Amino acid sequence: MSPVGSESVRGERDVAPFAVAGRIVLGGRLIPGAVVVRDGRIDAVLRSPRVGSLPDTVIEAAIVSPGLIDLQVNGGFGEEVDHDPAGIRRLAARLPEAGVTAFLPTVISAPSAAYGAVFRAFFEAKGAPGARPIGLHLEGPYLSPERAGAHPLAAITGADPHLLDELLQGEGLRLMTLAPERDGGLGRIRRLRERGVLVALGHTDASREAFAGGVDAGATMATHLFNAMSPFAHRAPGSVGAALVDDRVTAGLIADGVHAHPASIELALRAKGPERIALVSDLMAAGGMQPGRYALGGRPVVVDATSARLDDGTLAGAILTLDGAVRNVDRWTGVGAAAALRMASEVPASVLGLQRVGRIAVGFDADLALFDADLRVEATVVAGQFVYRRDRPSGGTHYPSAHPGGTPVRDDGPLREGG
Repeated sequence: MSPVGSESVRGERDVAPFAVAGRIVLGGRLIPGAVVVRDGRIDAVLRSPRVGSLPDTVIEAAIVSPGLIDLQVNGGFGEEVDHDPAGIRRLAARLPEAGVTAFLPTVISAPSAAYGAVFRAFFEAKGAPGARPIGLHLEGPYLSPERAGAHPLAAITGADPHLLDELLQGEGLRLMTLAPERDGGLGRIRRLRERGVLVALGHTDASREAFAGGVDAGATMATHLFNAMSPFAHRAPGSVGAALVDDRVTAGLIADGVHAHPASIELALRAKGPERIALVSDLMAAGGMQPGRYALGGRPVVVDATSARLDDGTLAGAILTLDGAVRNVDRWTGVGAAAALRMASEVPASVLGLQRVGRIAVGFDADLALFDADLRVEATVVAGQFVYRRDRPSGGTHYPSAHPGGTPVRDDGPLREGG
């Protein structure tokens, strides 16, 4: 698998250097300073910039964060990840509204014949402008029938044991969720890891011991902690207990208040710390849309103001975007905004082994999310290009044009010493 650092700065255009000033997410804290962007990369990170040390163009934001990275995006904005590359392109265009600069298009369990078209769609859409689709997350089909959730049961019980051979023939697969207790599960984990594909344990009815066996074999994540996995009990800790106490495991967490109660999110943070929790959206087609009827993996889903469910009430993905999850964690727990933002940027980047993204550091790609004081996205930058700009009242801050001769940019002046 090629590291993202080798492919991430793409399509650079003639953009003058600029700086973003505000409280920067650095080392789990918010530090006043400025980030200088040049040629698509972070050229400098200045904690106390002096007069004249910044480019002519300085953008101000309350909070400057690394771009968010979403490990589980089934769809959103009316689109579903499937055989049509248009869906992934649309997601790439719209996810920056949530501060997302990179994501894993995610497919739930499907018949074996469907996967080839999904891979072709991914490669056709890979260079789409906006948030970068950096690899596929296959959630299934080697899952537990007892913990199928909204996945089609027939696709799980009928999963071809030879399908993995076909999936590993090419590139594109970045992460796979599976149940370690299924026949051949540990062997699948080892094969995937040998090919550089990360493995998450999820939709699993594994005991604590079976879950730990999957981690011993090479799995490093738990998919949507608390959901579709054997629950914790004081005499049978199950997959939830195993994931919470194993420091080798990073837990994906849907912080929408539906998939996990705020107290459960607090429990997970106390057990694992923010450095081992990756916020994910698990977004489905209805994310960013009005309530109504949508689809997940071709199955009809009913969406109200807070959740997406099958007709029988089973949760079917989520409708909260990743920036909303960050706000919830900041509001519900005591970890603070910087830690919540790291859980949606640095932690997922670390899980995937990504290089030059996920942190604000010199030489890293200029993938940034700019937030206001309420943690709402104002602008998103991918490789030094502004790919999303929230509408502002007349007279507000302007952003650099990606085109030579574009609209002049307001010079907000250099950051004051110590400010």
